[in-house]
Amino acid sequence: MALSDEERRRLEKLEEELAASDPDLDRELQGGLSRYRASARTIYGLLTTLVGFALVIAGIITQLAVIGVAGFLLMVAGVNWFLHSLHMGDTTGHQT
Repeated sequence: MALSDEERRRLEKLEEELAASDPDLDRELQGGLSRYRASARTIYGLLTTLVGFALVIAGIITQLAVIGVAGFLLMVAGVNWFLHSLHMGDTTGHQT
C-alpha cells in the first residue's frame, strides 16, 4: 500500500518538525535500525560460534576429522562475524 503524494508531504513535514524540535530523538530514531542489525549480527555470530564448537566436539566424538575441521572453520567465521558486529554496533561515532 503506497502513500499518496499528500500523505508523503505530511509525513515529510512531520519528520522535519520532529528534527527541529528534538534533534536528539531524531538521531536516536535514525540510528535505531542500524543498532538492531548490529545486535542481530552479534547474536548470529555467537550462535554460529556455538554450532561450530558443537561440530568440533562431534568430530572428536565420532573421530571424523572432516566434521572437526568444518566445525573449526565455522567457529572462526562465527567469531569473525561476532567481532565485526561489535565494531559495527558502535554508533556513538567515537573512534577507539
